[in-house]
Amino acid sequence: MPTTSRRNRRGDTPPPRTGSSETEVLRGFLDYLRMSVAAKVDGAPEPQVRTAGVPSGTNLLGLLNHLTFVERATFLGDRVTDWQATFRAAPADGVADVVARYRETVERANDVLDGCTDLGAPVPRPRPGSPAPSVRWALTHMIEETGRHAGHADVLRELIDGATGR
Repeated sequence: MPTTSRRNRRGDTPPPRTGSSETEVLRGFLDYLRMSVAAKVDGAPEPQVRTAGVPSGTNLLGLLNHLTFVERATFLGDRVTDWQATFRAAPADGVADVVARYRETVERANDVLDGCTDLGAPVPRPRPGSPAPSVRWALTHMIEETGRHAGHADVLRELIDGATGR
């Protein structure tokens, strides 16, 4: 197990200071978690970034790949038929590719959210006939999903090269 050197320690970024509206708080915390999990993967070394760090097979690159699919399904209406497969990045995809795809997906999701003024309204979906959750539910779900996997990413990154912090 690697030891954490001073060089591998990043300072923790405190929780965001948001506006007081429910929308500002939810979106502020989601963006904070999104930034944290992307930073945790960015710059991680190959092949360790795709090596299982725990018996379940979870790996750092796969976590971010999965979160990309969750963002796309929740906010962009993409249909996912095999959620387990989303936990594996394609062999040809490097760290920079997966991080860039995640950040681009987040940007597109935020574009959708920018047009949502009513948290109780359904998330706009390009998939006709598919029920959509409320914007409030979708934001809350993405906070818990991203936060859960950000915690996994913290542990996996530390096991890889000792890097800590958000």
